[in-house]
Amino acid sequence: MTQSTDQSRTQPGALSARDWVKTLAKYREPNQMRSAFELAVTVGPFVLLWALAWWSMSISYWLTFAISLVNALFLLRLFTIQHDCGHGSFFKNRLVSDWVGRIIGVLTLTPYDVWRRTHSAHHSASGNLGKRGMGDIHTMTVAEYNELNGFNRLMYRVYRNPVTLFGFGPGYLFFVQNRVPLGLMNSLRYWVSAMGTNISIVAALLVIWYFGGLAPVLLIFVPSTLVAATAGMWLFYVQHQFEDTRWEQDENWQLHDAALHGSSHYVLPSVLQWFSANIGIHHVHHLYSRIPFYRLTEVLRDHDVLAVSNRMTVRDSLNCARLHLWDEKSRQLLSFSQARLMYG
Repeated sequence: MTQSTDQSRTQPGALSARDWVKTLAKYREPNQMRSAFELAVTVGPFVLLWALAWWSMSISYWLTFAISLVNALFLLRLFTIQHDCGHGSFFKNRLVSDWVGRIIGVLTLTPYDVWRRTHSAHHSASGNLGKRGMGDIHTMTVAEYNELNGFNRLMYRVYRNPVTLFGFGPGYLFFVQNRVPLGLMNSLRYWVSAMGTNISIVAALLVIWYFGGLAPVLLIFVPSTLVAATAGMWLFYVQHQFEDTRWEQDENWQLHDAALHGSSHYVLPSVLQWFSANIGIHHVHHLYSRIPFYRLTEVLRDHDVLAVSNRMTVRDSLNCARLHLWDEKSRQLLSFSQARLMYG
């Protein structure tokens, strides 16, 4: 977030983050019919657009490609519904949530049980400098970066470069890394999740190839997956990688403060907010992850102070791509050039 948006980044009033947890608890119950409706209006168009894209191959491959790009938005929304299932917030019945999440995981190329575990680690340690490494985007402090040798500095710069994070990163993450339970390799449960998802993906691709050859794989499956993955990567990035985010050493870190103050409120145009299933209201989600995504807007409607806190516009978010190092002295995320000017 830029300095020009200071007035819009109001902090959440006199209530402490812990107090807000108590206030938000009343929003946690999902509406079964609403959840089923949200699932239907996402899965239905996704399947129809797949069929339409397949049919359009007989007319124009460019038309097929264009329809696939539109369908990437529904795939992104499916991933966000899978995300809610992982938090147990989408259906009251945990078993139903888990199996809906596992089925969606085949479409999003994301082993559900593996992702749920790593994402839980992200929620339980977000903003904790002593517990980085699982389910997050690696962020170094200025002091840590300055202690690196030239080669390791270069490697970190390559990793944090937007071309890596949003160009190569999404394809690597969803097509390659998700195929094994990275970080959970010693658990049979997570191998079963990863391999079960992989087998299902391969079976689906073989069916597609049998009936349509390689064209629908290359023109529908690959582009829609890559675009959805890239959009998801960007959303995940700006939710925590902004100038006034919050990082603390383990001894000073507090779960609720980190959730509320270290997560952004990404204000998107209405259509993009719908396709991203309100995930931009991330400060509220991180503070109380059991709230279904369709009730997050209720929270903002009822609590103006949360509606105006941590706000980030699309224009603001573009500046976040150049921020890479956490400065423990100024308590801000800095660019490499800012860090160099401040500390040499």
